[in-house]
Amino acid sequence: MPSVTHHGVRIHYQVEGEGPPLLLQHGFTQSLQSWHRAGYVHALQSHYRLILVDARGHGASDKPHDPAAYALPLHVGDIVAVLDALDLRVAPFWGYSMGGWIGFGMATYAPERVQALIIGGQHPYGRRLSAARRPDGADPQAFVAAFFGRSGGDLTALSSERREELFANDFHALAAAQQDRPSLEDFLPTMTMPCLLYVGEADGPFPQLQRCITHMPNATLVSFPGLNHGETFRRSDVVLPHVTQFLHQEARMMRRASHADHRG
Repeated sequence: MPSVTHHGVRIHYQVEGEGPPLLLQHGFTQSLQSWHRAGYVHALQSHYRLILVDARGHGASDKPHDPAAYALPLHVGDIVAVLDALDLRVAPFWGYSMGGWIGFGMATYAPERVQALIIGGQHPYGRRLSAARRPDGADPQAFVAAFFGRSGGDLTALSSERREELFANDFHALAAAQQDRPSLEDFLPTMTMPCLLYVGEADGPFPQLQRCITHMPNATLVSFPGLNHGETFRRSDVVLPHVTQFLHQEARMMRRASHADHRG
């Protein structure tokens, strides 16, 4: 399994398909297999070189139990280390939920490595969790109940494969990863790369995404009526047309800019 080591933590990644690169970062409690299960890899791998990353604490990556190991700059450094291992100076980044938070982190701490940014179901504002909403991981059932209650998800709607993945997690690592988050809103005006944000209108972050988009100079927001947080990720059939259109537009802009540079 390909991997890199960053600050002593081994990060597992997978490369699928051929074409221009596209890096995919999953959400909290998921793994890179989530992109396969929801149909994204099958739909995209004939057009893109997909780089799927297991975030620290998840999947086949290392799972430290120290909360300090999950600071946002370390997540960003993991992505940069993967890009370096693949000799990629820049790539489009696509993250959902926690992966979207890491995407905002990329735009904050490593904007020179982000060709374009796709963020689903996540906003850049701060978050503090009360003790009641922060289980310590000793009881997986209680942890999952608290997480789904907070995110508005429906545990009964999960497939058997997703339930198996969910309860295979190291819950002490997830508890350590469940960080309070500082606000990144001051960085929004500096995010000049092309950005696509998307969210279900029944998802909690919807109002915050409507707010943050007004401060981003080169961003578009797409919303999906009736879909909650989990449904928006699972509905690759409604998400992919918007994402592929955005990526095609971004590629055309890059080609035009390259031709203009050559003429100059």
